Amino acid sequence: MCLCGTKAKKLPVLASRAFSSSARQLKNKVPEAQKLFQEDNGLPVHIKGGTGDMMLYRATMTLTIAGTCYSLYWLLMASMPQKKA
Repeated sequence: MCLCGTKAKKLPVLASRAFSSSARQLKNKVPEAQKLFQEDNGLPVHIKGGTGDMMLYRATMTLTIAGTCYSLYWLLMASMPQKKA
């Protein structure tokens, strides 16, 4: 495939548009997040973010406890002598 003619001219223009500094400005959300997390409302910081944070925290704790119990079960099974047939 030959990149000649108009296609070769459009490629640098498209590349320069993708990295242009005149793109739309994004709103800085950091001050809002700082206000939320510095609020003294009695909640621990890992659940101040709302429902999503609570679900993530609970899923993490559930998997951690389940994994610990599973590991302890197999350690117990490995420590017991096998019965001879």
